[in-house]
Amino acid sequence: MSKHILIADDEPNVRLSYRMALEIEGYAVTEANCGAKALDELGAAAFDLAILDMRMPGMDGLELLAEMRKRGHATPAIVITAYGDVPHAVKAMQHGAIDFLQKPLTPEALRQIVTALLQRHAPEAAGRPNSQQAKDDFDTHIVTAKRLLNLQDFFGAKQHLIRALELDGNAEAFNLAGVLFEMQEDYDRAKTYYGHSMKLDQRYEPAQQNMRRIFELFNFGSSKEPFNLGE
Repeated sequence: MSKHILIADDEPNVRLSYRMALEIEGYAVTEANCGAKALDELGAAAFDLAILDMRMPGMDGLELLAEMRKRGHATPAIVITAYGDVPHAVKAMQHGAIDFLQKPLTPEALRQIVTALLQRHAPEAAGRPNSQQAKDDFDTHIVTAKRLLNLQDFFGAKQHLIRALELDGNAEAFNLAGVLFEMQEDYDRAKTYYGHSMKLDQRYEPAQQNMRRIFELFNFGSSKEPFNLGE
């Protein structure tokens, strides 16, 4: 059964571009030209992923995402905008967005991102019976922690991160711990974990991006960097 993706964007040409990029990969696509229409579609069918434009009249992407969560829609969501900055990135992640992307977005980049995120959020990664969560290895705990962070299950994510750190206290694990604390607005701990990640691997870009964003946030600067969970 093909994955079902919702595209919410007020620009017809953008929706068409995204639809063509995804349907060629076999995904089923439903379009919504505004936030209200997107909520109607979410109430009428199940979706594996929602792609939300930041700038829509009436209800923007962040407002739509907040309303989705308020109504109990746990559909993984990507927020796409031409106005990327720190406050939007932080707010999007706090509402449970799993990525925050910049326009223009090429069809190939969109396909790659959607494929990676759908794989991460597949039932096997959801902690269901007979899933890979039963495996006590580093990669399994990291993947599960990322998914739980995206769902804002901070307690569950923390438990998997603790075990991942026990198994392999590497740069990726410490960076993800920093993301956990930053999403909970504990910026001092977040900086500590990002810093430790960078000490372990000075070339680990996700930790560098996350640390840079925190400093820019508190210096009232702006950045196009969302939370970088690492891959």
